Amino acid sequence: MVGGGEAELALLLHIFPEGVEELDGAFAVYADEPPLGFDVVAAEDVPEGWEDRWRRFHHGVEVGRFWVGPPWEDPPLDRQPIVVDPGRAFGTGAHPTTRLTLELLQTLAPGSLLDVGCGSGVLSIAAAKLGFAPVLGIDLDDAAVEATLANARANGVALEARRGDAFVEELPQVDVAVANVALDVVELLLARLAAARVVTSGYLVRDRPQAAGWTHVRRASVDGWAADDFEREVS
Repeated sequence: MVGGGEAELALLLHIFPEGVEELDGAFAVYADEPPLGFDVVAAEDVPEGWEDRWRRFHHGVEVGRFWVGPPWEDPPLDRQPIVVDPGRAFGTGAHPTTRLTLELLQTLAPGSLLDVGCGSGVLSIAAAKLGFAPVLGIDLDDAAVEATLANARANGVALEARRGDAFVEELPQVDVAVANVALDVVELLLARLAAARVVTSGYLVRDRPQAAGWTHVRRASVDGWAADDFEREVS
């Protein structure tokens, strides 16, 4: 178990998609192995079948015109579905930072798009459904690339995803980039991205990316998390 608050609960759900439960003021996480880098104050075996019960922690969410959720739930008829199976590695898109990025993405005119740190592919899939093209997702994790491509096929959209290091390789020039990553990564990316518009997230409301050469257009926030929309300054 680990202690914490609402922001920590959201982060733990993102890291441990198998499940997180609040018990007596602390959080219990469900995992095959004890988590590394956390203050574990207790550990115990759980009854057989927990591997399937993790599904109860994942529910669909409505974000603008979209419903994002797992395949075992039925989307509402008045929303466009983005169905994502979290498996054991990635979330369904219910994390606040994903929802906020998706919210801001829906306000932008479609064009070419780069998704840095594509994860399960929620943002790339949403972009394709919004009419963005071409859509490219990159991630350092091969499993993320595989998940993005599999989820794209399941949702009937065409996009490209590949393993890539945004800090090393030359990034393509695009109309829009999205980066739902950590604050320090966002700030480094803003210096490298060749994009006219960038939507960033992955940090708390108290944090604001330092972005030389960019004009801040708008901010969205929920549950203590934030996302920002930047436009490149014209010199």
